[in-house]
Amino acid sequence: MTRVLVALAMAALAVPATAQNSANTLTHGMVQMTLRVGETTRAQVLETFGGPNVTTMDGDGREVWVYDRFATVSSTKDSGFRIGILGGVGGDNAAGGAGLGFGKSKSKASTSTRSMTLILKFGPDGRLADFKSRSSSF
Repeated sequence: MTRVLVALAMAALAVPATAQNSANTLTHGMVQMTLRVGETTRAQVLETFGGPNVTTMDGDGREVWVYDRFATVSSTKDSGFRIGILGGVGGDNAAGGAGLGFGKSKSKASTSTRSMTLILKFGPDGRLADFKSRSSSF
């Protein structure tokens, strides 16, 4: 049993960190910093962005990779205050208590969606021939 766990742990560690976080690295800035027409290879793209969502061939016989990433970010912010006073007196058979409290609070929620589409075309030598990217946030 321990051998199986050790083998699974080693397999998990063998996955490159960039592949594990590939969804987070596909940003407009990373595209501009990483991709160079005529220089960037398929292996470098896979290492940086992970596997594409779609692969196909265009009319000129070039390999085309398409990356589509979507992220929805939700956040809630609570603010306010509460003041309370609690007092009590108790004896052997008697219990007593009093309380006073007031407060005000408000909550604000927001949701935003981001999308990134990247289309890569590779030449016969396996290097990047052309790319287009589109990023939006709403």
